[in-house]
Amino acid sequence: MSFNNLDTLYRQVIMDHYKNPRNRGAIEGDHMTVDMNNPTCGDRIQLQLQVEDNLVKDAKFDGEGCSISMSSASMMTQAIKGKPVEKALKMSELFSELMQGNDVDTDELDLGDIEALQGVSKFPARIKCATLAWKAMEKGVDEEKQD
Repeated sequence: MSFNNLDTLYRQVIMDHYKNPRNRGAIEGDHMTVDMNNPTCGDRIQLQLQVEDNLVKDAKFDGEGCSISMSSASMMTQAIKGKPVEKALKMSELFSELMQGNDVDTDELDLGDIEALQGVSKFPARIKCATLAWKAMEKGVDEEKQD
């Protein structure tokens, strides 16, 4: 597949997650909530995680922002649900590397739709948009460990 076709496909995936977000809403019952924002561009997210027995049982988000930040939140919640916390954190680490433009072995962990965001690395001002939900997840997991 040519670069232009791949770029177009990635844009379609991002817009699909933006227009039809997965896991948008609130978790019923016991969960943690993390609020974060990106003051540079006005993105804000409220991430809710339900972690039991070191497993991400559920993940939902709400917020507002650009297509990159909201798509990334949709993709992230899809990717981490049902995963052990350590694997979710490893995915976040790989995603951060991807956003910095580093070569990432995506076979190590299946990032799924998240790979569509790799082009964001070419736009440094947008990297914070893409990583906002991931940073919220890391913060939530860190706070959970401290409790």
